[in-house]
Amino acid sequence: MKYLIRCKHCGKIIGDFATWFKQDQQCSCLKNHVEVEYLQAQHIPTQAPATESYQDHYFDLLPLERRENVVSYGEGLIPIERWEHLEAYARSKGIHCKVYVYRNDLNRGSGSFKDISAALAASVLKEQGIKDYCLASTGNAGVAFATYLAKAGITFTEFAPNCIDPDTVKAIKKTGQPIVISKGGYGDAKAEAANFHKENKVLISIGNTDPLRIESKRLVVFECLRQMGQLPTVYLQAVAGGTSPLAFEKGFRDLAAMTGDTSLQMPRMMLVQQDECDPMVTAWEKAVAAGFPEGWEQQYEAKKNLRTRIGILTAANPGNYPLVAPLVRRTGGTFLRVKEAELPRYGKEMRQSRGLLLGPASMVCYAGFFQAVDKGGIKQGDVVLLNTGEGCDRAQWFKELVDAEN
Repeated sequence: MKYLIRCKHCGKIIGDFATWFKQDQQCSCLKNHVEVEYLQAQHIPTQAPATESYQDHYFDLLPLERRENVVSYGEGLIPIERWEHLEAYARSKGIHCKVYVYRNDLNRGSGSFKDISAALAASVLKEQGIKDYCLASTGNAGVAFATYLAKAGITFTEFAPNCIDPDTVKAIKKTGQPIVISKGGYGDAKAEAANFHKENKVLISIGNTDPLRIESKRLVVFECLRQMGQLPTVYLQAVAGGTSPLAFEKGFRDLAAMTGDTSLQMPRMMLVQQDECDPMVTAWEKAVAAGFPEGWEQQYEAKKNLRTRIGILTAANPGNYPLVAPLVRRTGGTFLRVKEAELPRYGKEMRQSRGLLLGPASMVCYAGFFQAVDKGGIKQGDVVLLNTGEGCDRAQWFKELVDAEN
């Protein structure tokens, strides 16, 4: 046996994914927050990849037993680019730093950072003989899981909020997988997915702490070493649920355990939301103003009357905040708010500087860098990693706004 699953709440060893799925992804203590632990000595594969498969390259660091079960479109092994024009902006403010961008839009599955999660999920589900799966998603995860589970021959049902972008609906339908669009928002879609799971005995994604997502996304830490030759000191990302920051922290802990290097320091987490859907930022600001009183991480409220057009960042009820916010504080990071109305201006700037336009969620991260510099969050000598989310193919409306920007 290569790995085991352990409950984060009571510490009980559950077993492998076969046992975890049979228990309907729930420990005997009735909690579902678990973590994968590896039983074999692990080595970091630093050589140039001999294959385009992320899972093949990092197979020894993943909870898969047999390589023949890998489901892949060549995702994951994508460029981490150095963007000198962002460094130039920081220098104009007196800050000398290095800035790298992890280009998830170049993933070959669906072109978002959900691809690496969907690929591992499809592989593990295939290995365990699962035939049906479902989840609720605001967009990117739905397209990615529909794409990879279709390749694995697994029926996938996507439950989407009523604000889902039409281009995303088309992309999901193109895979041949079913999609159910709720009459309500993301919370309603999640409830409908839960009911579908219960009534039809269909396995469901357990959300932002799902080990299928965490174990795949944590490998960004190892990609930093492979491509940058070092770890970042600042990690920037647009956030809705917050899986990726938690995964980065898991990867960091795994790396420290593998190398025995106790001097490794987590990067400062700077997580960005747009002002039209910013419940984590709002909760953080209140905690900062109150001096982080006892229980501060439990004090958050759902965002009401959403007006955002960025469908993939519409997690109005930040249920993962109690896990994500303490991580941000431990690393000396912060939450940042950018104005959604200003994103087309940043899109025009990116197009002029890079000849490139990313999707609106990626632009939230991009705008967050400028915000971080302006607010003094980027320090002398920092190594900054922007983990951008998606390309612009499924957001024609954003392209039109950028084109109209004067």
